[in-house]
Amino acid sequence: MCRHAAYLGPSISLEQFLVQPSHSLVEQSFRPKEMLTAEVNADGFGVGWYLDDGTARRYVNPAPIWADRNIVQLGPVLESRFWLGNVRSATVPESVTSANTPPYGVGNFLFSHNGYIKEFAEHVRPAFRRFLKPEIEADVHGNTDSEYLFALMRQMLLEHNDDVVKTMRALFQQIYVWMQGAPGLFNFLILDGEKIYATRHAIDHDAPSLYLGHDEKHFPGGWLIASEPLSASGEWLSVPKHHLVVLSLGSPPEQIAL
Repeated sequence: MCRHAAYLGPSISLEQFLVQPSHSLVEQSFRPKEMLTAEVNADGFGVGWYLDDGTARRYVNPAPIWADRNIVQLGPVLESRFWLGNVRSATVPESVTSANTPPYGVGNFLFSHNGYIKEFAEHVRPAFRRFLKPEIEADVHGNTDSEYLFALMRQMLLEHNDDVVKTMRALFQQIYVWMQGAPGLFNFLILDGEKIYATRHAIDHDAPSLYLGHDEKHFPGGWLIASEPLSASGEWLSVPKHHLVVLSLGSPPEQIAL
């Protein structure tokens, strides 16, 4: 399990997104309120953003977020209209490496996953590997279920003409077959440089928490989607289970049943 969040709106600093909120991802790394499993998120963290020309960038560290002094230096300097952050609680303790630290990125996509597939390596990953095209799997550098889900999403997007809603529905149908009755939790955050897509979904398990937020005091003109509300102010609405949220610049959020 993890805690993650994304922002879309007028350009803000990394510090404003990641550190300053009263219940920021930094606080959620050691004091989360709504975790279904585990108690802290100390197995690494990462952030993703886009430059003015639309190029995606990432910074990841397998150490706890509170142990990274670079955030203090980079926080006020880096600015973007899009932010994605994740504080990680590793399902498999031995998997704490840079390669396994989200968010993951290929091309213009950034991806974060809050959840897990039970007994992924033993029973489900072989089906992923049989299905994935070699050129898609070549971009998988770690061994987490999250990164393989990112690869599966990219391949299915190509098969569904970049329609994210159709892709998510097909993806969940496919992995349901592969999981053979095992539980799985699938809260995704997907950024493409134009929109944010967020899912709140689970199979044979309760879905992790996810909130849609609008806080004019701390994030004027922006929208957030987060595992837990980042602030005590503003309006934070719980996303219904088995739904997908779409955030676009200049448009109200959409909520679509999966």
